[in-house]
Amino acid sequence: MTSQDTTPNPQGSPQDAPKPKIDVDEIVAEADSGSRAVPGTVGFIIAATAFIWSCFQLFIASDLPIWLTQTTGINFVFNNVEARNVHLAFALILVSFAYPLYKGAPKNAVPWYDWLLAAAGAAACLYLILVKESLVMRAGLPTVWDLTFSVIGMSCLAIGVYRSLGLPMLVVAGVFLTYTFFGNQPWMPDVIQWRGASFGKAMWHYWMQTEGVFGVALAVSTTMIFLFVLFGSLLERAGAGYYFIKLAFALLGHLRGGPAKAAVLSSAASGLYSGSSIANVVTTGTFTIPLMKKTGFKPEKAGAVEVASSTNGQLTPPVMGAAAFLIAEFTGISYTDILKHALVPALISYIALIYIVHLEALKLGLKGMQKPPSTVTVAQKLIGFLTGFLGLAALGAVVYFGLGWIKVAFPGFGFWTGVALFLAAYLFLISVAAKRPDLEVDDPNAEMTELPRPGDVAITGYYFLLPIVVLLWCILIERLSPAFSAYWATLSMIFVVVTQHPLKAMFRGASDQADEWRRGVEDFVQGMIAGARNMIPIAVATGVAGVIIGTVSLTGAHQVVGDFVEFLSGGSLILMLLLVAVMSLLLGLGLPTTANYIVVSSLMAPVIVSVGASQGLVVPLIAVHLFVFYFGILADDTPPVGLAAFAASAISGGDPIKTGLQGFAYDIRTALLPFLFIFNTELLLIDVTLAKAVFVFIVGVIAMMLFAAATQGYFFARSRWWETIALLLVAFTLFRPGYWLDQVDPRYEFRPGTELIEIAESMPADARLRVEIRGPDFDNLDEITQTTVLLDLGEEGPGAERLERQGILVVNEGDEAVLEEPFAGTPFFTTFQMFEFYGDEFVTVDNVQLERERLPKEVFYIPALLLLGFVVMMQRRRQTVPAF
Repeated sequence: MTSQDTTPNPQGSPQDAPKPKIDVDEIVAEADSGSRAVPGTVGFIIAATAFIWSCFQLFIASDLPIWLTQTTGINFVFNNVEARNVHLAFALILVSFAYPLYKGAPKNAVPWYDWLLAAAGAAACLYLILVKESLVMRAGLPTVWDLTFSVIGMSCLAIGVYRSLGLPMLVVAGVFLTYTFFGNQPWMPDVIQWRGASFGKAMWHYWMQTEGVFGVALAVSTTMIFLFVLFGSLLERAGAGYYFIKLAFALLGHLRGGPAKAAVLSSAASGLYSGSSIANVVTTGTFTIPLMKKTGFKPEKAGAVEVASSTNGQLTPPVMGAAAFLIAEFTGISYTDILKHALVPALISYIALIYIVHLEALKLGLKGMQKPPSTVTVAQKLIGFLTGFLGLAALGAVVYFGLGWIKVAFPGFGFWTGVALFLAAYLFLISVAAKRPDLEVDDPNAEMTELPRPGDVAITGYYFLLPIVVLLWCILIERLSPAFSAYWATLSMIFVVVTQHPLKAMFRGASDQADEWRRGVEDFVQGMIAGARNMIPIAVATGVAGVIIGTVSLTGAHQVVGDFVEFLSGGSLILMLLLVAVMSLLLGLGLPTTANYIVVSSLMAPVIVSVGASQGLVVPLIAVHLFVFYFGILADDTPPVGLAAFAASAISGGDPIKTGLQGFAYDIRTALLPFLFIFNTELLLIDVTLAKAVFVFIVGVIAMMLFAAATQGYFFARSRWWETIALLLVAFTLFRPGYWLDQVDPRYEFRPGTELIEIAESMPADARLRVEIRGPDFDNLDEITQTTVLLDLGEEGPGAERLERQGILVVNEGDEAVLEEPFAGTPFFTTFQMFEFYGDEFVTVDNVQLERERLPKEVFYIPALLLLGFVVMMQRRRQTVPAF
């Protein structure tokens, strides 16, 4: 797939010069699956290895190992650590085969040294399985063989990182390793020195146990990420990707800037199953970018729209670029709750991007494409709603509320009943699809004289929704784990991939179906291979991320970095958030999103929480982790490295730097959201009812659209400077009305800490009590530090008992409420490690903060909406084109 643009621009003048041909498939391969394509026997070995890896992951996710063990008496069960060992072994083999070692290395053959590296990497991983029993006996006392295989494994992993992720990730990991080994050297600044680690201790920590490479990050890659990536690969192979693109064009192509709106819609739909922004750009951009240019978008703006919508695809649950699973593991928050917290910001971001595209079309005076003669029915519009950027929310609601009654009405609803319903629905939908011809992949450079009818497109792919329904059913109704849910969804997807073409042929009355069966099996095999190859950089990234996490746990580096960032910010939370955002963007220039998130969250998440608490702001951990994740995503379109921008410019023929800058400008709304949900956690649907959630969503959409209008300098007409400021002020007020209320009416009544026990006893059941703790700093006894915590009081009872359940032991001594050190295992044991409980000064409960009865904060919407009405009135006088 190449791109060479010599066509006239919309104004009729030729492009300055022909653009060089750039293989966008090569860009995706280098970043996601390896650019080496080897023919013959060696190519078959590589493909077979990838296929076996996918089969292995399905095997360990199923109940088959237990059944085989019980049937044969031979142990087929892999425990969690063994599964990680095998997982990384496959990744190190395939990274040696699929990614050339250096730029000039052959791409159509595997050199001898790559065979050697593949064997060495696999041996280092499998060695841990062979000696697993003796490892327990000699914990912390490595043998010569242990150290040898540890060095081999770490070296092969480093080379694999360099191959698949580039030098930046290797440099970051190298810095952490250097700190581990040389952190006690005199040439290290005193402020970051630590006692250092011996070679044996470090190698044991990194390779021989589960604190380093084979730690939490690789565990998530093994148990969850692979299955979701495989599911997406099979869905793409089945043709769902092009189906979503075609449907988006059919629904939105006739609107102003229709192809650009379709690009946003199809990229959001692709984000449901794809975690790669670069692959998203190429998959959807190949069709959307040429059509955007034909309707009047400049190459850079066409590419930027695709970049912004594709990078934001990683915000879309349930995959979220694999971060959803890591966030769940790191925070201890359930996967379903992660999806709930991430949903509203993702929807707000995409709707605002649609609006930005609309404003660009208004500024350029663009019109939509020719729609079919018949009108679009309400039902067809609903189809678009279900498969667009609101797809997951709508489909999830249909599954939860529409199908959830089945579980209630039939408590004995079993596996085989579910299988029967799936087959019945699938056969019906495939028979309906067979009545229409299959979608043909259009030439994006050909003229599209008329858009297809939405109903004609939608009917050809209804059955693609069934595996997604299975996924949502397992997660929302059956409450299965993400890994097991992905397993069943993947099995259903395999069934669809293999049978869709033969069944269509049967319903169409075709006599010879053998070719269709072969086609289905080939799609299945290729989907399995593609899924494994797409996993190579993710597996390697999570492996090397374990080195970084291991360094943090071994050395306490997060405290050093946290203290340094806190020093730079002067203790200001907002300045610290800005520094963390910049850190994420800079690291994201060289690191993939997943690795960037792991690095920054490991170092900075606890610091942000503690700094916020010291200033009286209790920041939920999920808000901090999503904050880091959002800015890691934005790095994909940030010049000078943003690969998504380079991929888009290769298709558009535009300048990649300008494309990246324009894409980042479109993504300013995404950069705003993390700051907002840090201070207004209602956007993450924390402690809100269903009715409140709907209200928060509607207000959030309006506010973000106004922010988009302000940043674009266009609302109903081109904005004057004061109108832009007014729109920003209105948007801020809609997002954070509580800020203005806090300025005129304090939120809390401060009561002395000595009243804590009495107040705790008077609170109703399940109440939460906000208290401020002060005491000498553990690292500097001369300094007094403070933090604010929320106590969950649980059921009613004596105040002392309710506090003790939280590990809070308070003794009133005169006018002070002295806090004793909480026991290990209690909720605040880790949090209160910041205090020195055995110094000359006591750790005390400084005050108890009770919510005051105040006006509802929403009252400030009234002046904001009046100001908005005034801006609208002024702009309507200058309006020259219809707003929609």
